[in-house]
This record gives sequence, structure tokens and C-alpha cells, in this order.
Amino acid sequence: MPYPFQLGFQDATSPIMEELLHFHDHTLMIVFLISSLVLYIISLMLTTKLTHTSTMDAQEVETIWTILPAIILVLIALPSLRILYMMDEINNPSLTVKTMGHQWYWSYEYTDYEDLNFDSYMVPTQELKPGELRLLEVDNRVVLPMEMTIRMLISSEDVLHSWAVPSLGLKTDAIPGRLNQTTLMGTRPGLYYGQCSEICGSNHSFMPIVLELVPLTYFEKWSATML
Repeated sequence: MPYPFQLGFQDATSPIMEELLHFHDHTLMIVFLISSLVLYIISLMLTTKLTHTSTMDAQEVETIWTILPAIILVLIALPSLRILYMMDEINNPSLTVKTMGHQWYWSYEYTDYEDLNFDSYMVPTQELKPGELRLLEVDNRVVLPMEMTIRMLISSEDVLHSWAVPSLGLKTDAIPGRLNQTTLMGTRPGLYYGQCSEICGSNHSFMPIVLELVPLTYFEKWSATML
């Protein structure tokens, strides 16, 4: 969960989100170095007289400031493409969950089970219990086993929605008539919150997502009680 005045991302809970955080730090360091160099050059221009004739028409300098940005772009593009392909890769998922967006709630179906499906509505403020989070709690949480590859099939029945869980690095659009898919794998148990990240109507901000990642034995007991 994020906390007040938080400046960075939420703690990573999946390998993909860890890679995204590393890539963010990598890119931010490059941006910081470029900004520092530009600020240093601007300060020199404002405080000194540019009378050095060898830098006014130097092919070497022009070559450097042409090649250097290209190298920087390659250093950013290569890890970006690597993560992009990792996010799109699906290798033998152990479980498949179909998610449908509605105005304004989510419905889930565990396709590997014969009759395991439910709707997930936001808990109204007046019905919250002590310790529960306003606008983020739901009546039916999505219980998933941890340390297992899970495929999410995401679509919508009415308008555009977006199924997003920041700590897992997930954000997939739910489009009517189209089935999108993504994978997740939680590395530790806990509750992970998300919301619809598409402006889907007046109650767009009241479509929370709550994932409960648990050990496999607990998940088997929960699925048996739901059937």
C-alpha cells in the first residue's frame, strides 16, 4: 500500500515489478546525469566569456554530441525492450482467472474450476470495519496462490475499464469485444490493492481491486469452500 507523501513506487511484489523498478532507477540516473551536465554548461555560459576558438568550430565536438545521445538511447531502449518481452511472455500458467469489467464492479471466474465465480463490489463507507481502507475494500477478494504463474484474461461488458495493481506491475485495459491477457506471480503473501485506471464513467473511482495472495494449501481450502 502507498503511504501519505510517498515519493517512490510501492514495494515490488512480483519479478516484473522488480525489473520495472530497476529500469526506472537506471533511466532516472541517466536523466540526472544529463540534467547535471546541461545545468553545468548553462552556468558556465552565464558566468564566463566564450572566447576559446578551438570549440567554436570543432568537428570532434559535433561528432561527440551526435553519437553520445544515440548511445544513451540504446542504453535506455535495450532494457526497456527486454522488460516488454518479459511482460508479454506466458509460459504454462498454473491457473487462469477471467476478469470482466462492469459499470461499476468486477466479476471474476476461475476457468479451471467448474463453478467458481463471483462479483466484487466496493464496500460502502458506512459498512467498513475497523482497519479497513475506504474506497479500496471489496466484499469478495480475489484469492490467488503465491509463487505460481497465473494468467489473467481481461475484458469488459459495457465500456472501457482498466485492471491495474501497482505493486504487481499490472495494468491491462478491459475492452468490450476483446480479450486481453496478462500474467502475474506474487513472491510473498498479503493483500494488494488496485483500482480501475480508465475513466469509465461517474463511478470510475469506485471499482477497487483486492488480491489476496496466499500459500497453495490455503488456496485449495478456500476454493473447496467456494464450490
